[in-house]
Order: sequence, then structure tokens, then C-alpha cells
Amino acid sequence: MNPVFLTAEWRDLVMLNYAVDPAILVPHVPNGTELDSWDGTTFVSLVAFSFLNTRVKGVSIPFHRNFEEINLRFYVRAKGPEGWRRGVVFVKEVVPRLAIASVARWLYNENYVACPTRSHRNDSGGVRSLEYGWQHCGDWLSIGVKSAGEPALPDEGSEEEFITEHYWGYSAQRDGGTVEYRVEHPQWQVWEASSHIAHGDFQGFYGCELAGPLAGPPTSAFLADGSPVMVRQGGHLRQAV
Repeated sequence: MNPVFLTAEWRDLVMLNYAVDPAILVPHVPNGTELDSWDGTTFVSLVAFSFLNTRVKGVSIPFHRNFEEINLRFYVRAKGPEGWRRGVVFVKEVVPRLAIASVARWLYNENYVACPTRSHRNDSGGVRSLEYGWQHCGDWLSIGVKSAGEPALPDEGSEEEFITEHYWGYSAQRDGGTVEYRVEHPQWQVWEASSHIAHGDFQGFYGCELAGPLAGPPTSAFLADGSPVMVRQGGHLRQAV
């Protein structure tokens, strides 16, 4: 098993999920993986969360421990010795610090960008409200949800389980190969959103192809509580023969 590269807490995850034509994603699928779907639907997800108590190889880096991340991702699977590994591929990841983005691009060839970010949480009258924003070309984009009641573990086989239960990351490399890395965390509890927001110039930020799906209402929206996580050092994916 590869050594631990990063430890942190991922908390208060806002997840907006959109049905998408698989053909849009095919050019982004790393070699050795294939698109994954739930109940015949292929998804992209806008995900925003608080990245807390971050340590890289056990070292806490000043001014880089706590920050917001917002990412656009889709879902793939790859064959491992134990069977199918369900994973995610990131189209674009937003963080507020240039150093974080630069290290991630260097190590994993992930499409990290540095933008000003902000977040707001409000708990009142049994309703939890969370909103995350990031600034691009002088304008703010934002996503958020409101939820009520108590969280619960997703039902087995549900869409919520499919979206949250991915424990591998895959990143296409410049040489045509693929880096695979493992993400370890307990199962997350979720709240179904009673309402959501998604504002901003998504076409300008994510491009024309993905702007279409993101312009409509999400198929689902929910909030996950999050947990401590461990990200293991990546390695080159060995394609099944």
C-alpha cells in the first residue's frame, strides 16, 4: 500500500449533480478507466467544501491549513486486483492559494487554479444553509444548499451513495498515462437539500460544452457532513490485460 501523502478534514460538502451526455466527457476520460454511471445516468458534480487541518506528509504548512475548495468532477471506474475501483476525475479544481494549485498540478497534473474564495454557513431554526463562492474575471460564482432535519447514511444503491462513495482518484498525464491514487474516509452522512443555488458565468469558467448541463437544474442536490481523510501517494495505473 502506498504511503500517506496528505491528511486533512473535508467538511460541509455541498454537492450539486447534473445529468450529462457521456459523449461530452469521453475526451476527458483517462486511459485505463471508463465512464461510470448510476441507473443509466452519467453525472458531473459541482462540489464545494472546507479543507481543514491539512498536512502534507505529516507537515502542517503555515497559511495553507484551512481553505475552501470547489471542483467540477465526473465518475469513472478502473479494474483493480480486487475488482472494479470506483473513482473520480476532476475537470477543474479551485483553491485560494497559488502554492496549493501549483503543487497539485506538478504532482498529479490536476487542473487546479487559484482564485479568491469565500464561504458562509448559517444554522438557524433547524435549517442549515451553506454557500461557497469563487471569483473569476472580477465576478463571483457561487453554489449552495439549504437542508433541514437530521443526516443519515445513504441507502445502499442510491444516487447519494453513488455520488459520495468513490475512493479513488484518476488523473490523465501529459505522456498519455494515468495516475491513480486512493482516498480513505468513513462513509458520509447526507442531508437532502430543500433548496439550492448556482449562480455565475459557468460557461466562461468551465467552457461551452459543460455550460449546457450546468445551466439547468441539478438532478439532485445534497449536503454531506464529511470526515477526516487520507490521500495516499499516487502511482501509475497499470491497465488490465
